[in-house]
Formats: sequence, structure tokens, C-alpha cells
Amino acid sequence: MGIDDQVQKMQMRQNYRNFWHTDLTSAVVADAPFCCFAMVCGPCASYMMRKRALYNDMSRYICCAGYFPCSGRCGESKCPELCLCTEVFCCFANSVASTRFLLQDEFNIQTTQCDNCIIGFMVCLQQLACICSLAACITGSDEIGDLANMLTCLADLVFCSVCPCMQTQHKVEMDKRDGKFGQQPVMAVPQAQQMSRIDQSVPPTVGYPPQQAYAPQYGQPPPPYAQGYPPAGYPPPQFPPPGAYPPPGYPK
Repeated sequence: MGIDDQVQKMQMRQNYRNFWHTDLTSAVVADAPFCCFAMVCGPCASYMMRKRALYNDMSRYICCAGYFPCSGRCGESKCPELCLCTEVFCCFANSVASTRFLLQDEFNIQTTQCDNCIIGFMVCLQQLACICSLAACITGSDEIGDLANMLTCLADLVFCSVCPCMQTQHKVEMDKRDGKFGQQPVMAVPQAQQMSRIDQSVPPTVGYPPQQAYAPQYGQPPPPYAQGYPPAGYPPPQFPPPGAYPPPGYPK
């Protein structure tokens, strides 16, 4: 995926209408056991979440979910499990972010402003710590080195706090997807209805006996009744014999 595609994806995510089932500030309360597990063993939690996001179908796996230049070039089709293990241990932050993007694009989920502020603060703090570390290496100043170490510890602390909440947020969203919050109402496909058309017979032929055209001739009795009518026992109609009508003396 190129830079233009990534920018387009980011712009599309801003227009998504759905929201996460829980935000980052409430993720610990939503599932405290998994949040603790993700804090102790983040790569294991990231492996589980990515595999579950793919509906346990590893044939669909692509490195970093297709959001990074290395995607599709790491031999994922030959051994997806090994590639995913390598991703979560060597590129842990990217693996968590890729799972997040995958879920957002699948369910049209936008990130709230509060979550954006938390994630932005975490990223900015890491960048600031990196800049201070480079400045300390270039200048050789002990004061800048101490500041860089302090910012690095603070950035690591924030990352270790935000990342488990983020993975818990993903897990809660997939619990919602898989119906673990109760049976969701299923939208059934409505039955086909017979619509009225101009070329349709009125009344419709379904359930009605076929109608026969009847054109009686003068002086001839009508054909025998069909379709069970008149009912049995009903006296047949009486017709005058041939030649008895018109009566004698009737003007022609």
C-alpha cells in the first residue's frame, strides 16, 4: 500500500459512523483480566487478537494486515503462523496498530477525540524521548542524557499503560461481533410478495378455476354445467323445446 493509499485510508476513517464498544479510559473496567494479561504478555495477546480478527483463518493473514510496505513480501502464504509470531515479537507496536486498523475498516469504526488525544500523547512522548537521546549523543551533555533517560522511562510507562487498554478495546469489540454480549436480533430476509402489475389478471389466477367463455346461441340450450355447479340435487333449468318460441302470432 502506497503513501497515497494510506492517506486516503486515514481520511476515510475520519468519516466512519460507528464507535468502539468501549473507549480507552473504560477498557480496564470492561475486561480487567484480559487487560492484565495484555500488560504481562503483550505479544501473546497481539497474536491472539490478530488471529481472531481474521476469524481464525490464517490463510487470510498478511504481514501487518497489508498496511505497511513489507506486507505480502514476507512469505506469509507458506507459513503464516511463523510470520505472525515474528511480527508480534519484532514489530509489536505495528502489530497492535494493524489489528486496530483492520477492525476499524471492517466495522467502520472511528476513533473518539479522547482516544486520539491519548494515542497522540503516547506517540509524541516517544518522539520527544528519541530526539533528546539523539541530542545527548551528539552534544555529549550529561544533563540532556538524564532528561532523555527520564523521558524514555515516561514514554515506556505510558506505552505499557495504553497498549494493553488498546488490545482490550479490540477484544471487547470482537466479543461484540461474536455475540458474547447476548443474542443479537437477527434480521430475517422478508418473504417475497406478489406485487400488482398492469398485465396481471384481475382477480389473480391463483386459487381460482379457469374461466370459460360462454356464448349461447339462440334457441339452443347452454352446455352442461362444469366445475361442480350447480350442486347435486339442484333441479336443472327448463328451456322451451325447439320451435315453441316465438309464440304463434308474434309479429316478425
